[in-house]
Amino acid sequence: MRRVKLHNPFKTRMIDEDLIREHLALERTKLANERTLLSYIRSSLYLFIGGLALLQIKEYEHIEWLGYLSLGICVIFISIGVYRYIHLNRKLYKLLRPEKGGFRRHQGSEPDL
Repeated sequence: MRRVKLHNPFKTRMIDEDLIREHLALERTKLANERTLLSYIRSSLYLFIGGLALLQIKEYEHIEWLGYLSLGICVIFISIGVYRYIHLNRKLYKLLRPEKGGFRRHQGSEPDL
């Protein structure tokens, strides 16, 4: 155990460093998951806009198929992004859910010497 200052800089409390590390690691994972979803959405929007632009060009009707392909890939991208986001959120929820009948024990409860 180590003294750690939290919230109030004038008051110190004894907090287990392993619990802090685990909590911060889970928060980083949640933020990375959200950031990944946003990048899938951004890529999907780029493909959507590009597909619409290709469909609007009347002089090049022979590449109209490329616009439709871009719109199809856009739907696939957004579907994959949402699926991965929901899947990882469910995994994190199961990991954080307390066990029935008591508190969850930390696996490495023995301190390293």
